[in-house]
Amino acid sequence: MHVFVTGGSGTIGSAVVAELLDHGHSVLALARSDESARALETAGAQALPGTVADLDALRAGAAQADGVVHLAFGTDFSSAEALARSVAEDGAALAALGEELAGTDRPIAAVSGTPWVPGRPATEADPLPTDGPVGGRGRSVDALLALAPRGVRATAVRMPRTVHRDGLGGFAGLLTEQARRTGVASYPGDGTQRWPAVHALDAAVLFRLALESAPAGTSWHAVADEGDAVRDIAAVIGRRLGLPVESRPEAEFGPFGPIFAMDQPASAAHTREALGWTPTHPGLLEDLHALPRS
Repeated sequence: MHVFVTGGSGTIGSAVVAELLDHGHSVLALARSDESARALETAGAQALPGTVADLDALRAGAAQADGVVHLAFGTDFSSAEALARSVAEDGAALAALGEELAGTDRPIAAVSGTPWVPGRPATEADPLPTDGPVGGRGRSVDALLALAPRGVRATAVRMPRTVHRDGLGGFAGLLTEQARRTGVASYPGDGTQRWPAVHALDAAVLFRLALESAPAGTSWHAVADEGDAVRDIAAVIGRRLGLPVESRPEAEFGPFGPIFAMDQPASAAHTREALGWTPTHPGLLEDLHALPRS
């Protein structure tokens, strides 16, 4: 399969590109810079210049591919306005890719987040939230999945709050960045709220499986760790960086504060059984011990 990948040079994307190439697929990947293009070409992929906001580039990439993996998302989380722009940009990208694939029965595996359900781990059958800071992303993914009757084999791979590799990435990575900046390994509330997690290399396997065989309109959970307590995550970060660990007000965590404070465990039992997905790489707390000290 010739696969068009957006976000192919990121933490998840670089692992997905390698996974696809290792299993006999060829890859055309969107490259937003010369540096990204060089990294992709070194990995064995072909680079297509453009950004996730360049809808013509997205359509061109999808038009020449047998399948699509959409991973690209904005990296500016400095304010609610910046996050809203990224959500809107992502929605436009998904709509353009979906329209390009309509009537072809070609697959697209799109990234989204796991939902949260009070009192229990979220499952693949639970709907995505369609309100709140990232509610627009849920609406965009739902619209993509709804294209199944129009000949689009769309699936959603729902990612946990932390996708990690070598101690870096995801919400835990944001906590680490804040710790380095402020001198305190902090967490909101009492820290008992749980975040699910997955190693990037395990997530990459699930994207490949979904692209190769998942039925249209289905959702899957890339969850290896059902839920680590946030204060436990902060404690490892504090030990690695030699910093104190303490609770801080939710407002100090910026636009993600309300999400950081939520208890949001998730299960992948159905995904493991139906697609034969078996995570094999270190869990988050173990992987954080590889966190660079400086």
